[in-house]
Amino acid sequence: MEVKKDLLSLEFDELKRYLTEELSESAFRATQIAKWITLGADFSEMSDIPLKLREKLEERAYLAYPEVAAKYVSKIDGTVKFLFRMKDGECVESVVMEYEHGKSICLSTQAGCRMGCKFCASTIGGRRRDLSASEILGEIIVASRECGFKISGIVLMGIGEPFDNYDNVIKFLRLVNSPKGLNIGYRHISLSTCGVVSGIYKLIEEDMPLTLSISLHAHDDETRSALMPINNKYPIDTLLKACVQWFDKTSRRISFEYTLISGKNDTDEDAKALSVLLKKYFGKRPFHVNLIPVNPVKETGFSSGGSAYARAFAEELKKHGVNATVRRTLGADISASCGQLRLKSEKKEQN
Repeated sequence: MEVKKDLLSLEFDELKRYLTEELSESAFRATQIAKWITLGADFSEMSDIPLKLREKLEERAYLAYPEVAAKYVSKIDGTVKFLFRMKDGECVESVVMEYEHGKSICLSTQAGCRMGCKFCASTIGGRRRDLSASEILGEIIVASRECGFKISGIVLMGIGEPFDNYDNVIKFLRLVNSPKGLNIGYRHISLSTCGVVSGIYKLIEEDMPLTLSISLHAHDDETRSALMPINNKYPIDTLLKACVQWFDKTSRRISFEYTLISGKNDTDEDAKALSVLLKKYFGKRPFHVNLIPVNPVKETGFSSGGSAYARAFAEELKKHGVNATVRRTLGADISASCGQLRLKSEKKEQN
């Protein structure tokens, strides 16, 4: 039996070749179909495509749009959270957020995560599987259609570690950047890693001027290893040397994510030590620290001192010459932080 072609996974030239060489259709149909795909249309909705071609596509191809299993809209700030169900039943989350500069989406790259960060709901239960490039692309296409507006920014900071699914993530980035696709520029895309150093070095060679975000969360190896098992493989010295290489090769400023956890990493002394650490490696190179009060997840047992405490930590960093901000909390009334909705869904299915 012929395996159906995943059209969302095809770059424009690949789509054109598929239509002309395998379906014996005119090349210009690729432009029409590519446009419909960006709108999240099914084959039946492609009104300027001949019926016979639509029927042929239904028979021999498919569109990897995820199903909307749940959708929540924050009454506080309009943040929209989706629980998407893939064709095999695996669920992931995406969050659409509105900022002054436009609408952005936080995307998942895996169903579950095996990185084991102690404060994160996404890693509870481990990694089930990687998402394909087309499934990641499907998240943004369906979210945009559901919300009724264009999404102009992407954050790869949802469920999963992007560098643990490197090839599919890179293919997704090329697809979403394509002028014949969603045409979202690399400079409007941020990729977050827990510190997979091998992935940083590979990304340096990709010539993708995106923003790299590093989940740091501690200024010493003992604390970081206790919070993030990846630190046992890539300790802070190895990680920060790779970050310096990233800036020197790309001239793209790095953002360090730092989750504030009461009793673990949130004192004035921690702020001072963090500033000393980063300035030691970066010198006069620009970098930014993004402070995040830890999300309350019952399974982790961690808590934060709240936004006032986070602001005080930011001021302490600034006092020592470090550019720092506190991430604005969005969608607090809809469990918008990563992994919580998927975790609730899985527990509901088990009961």
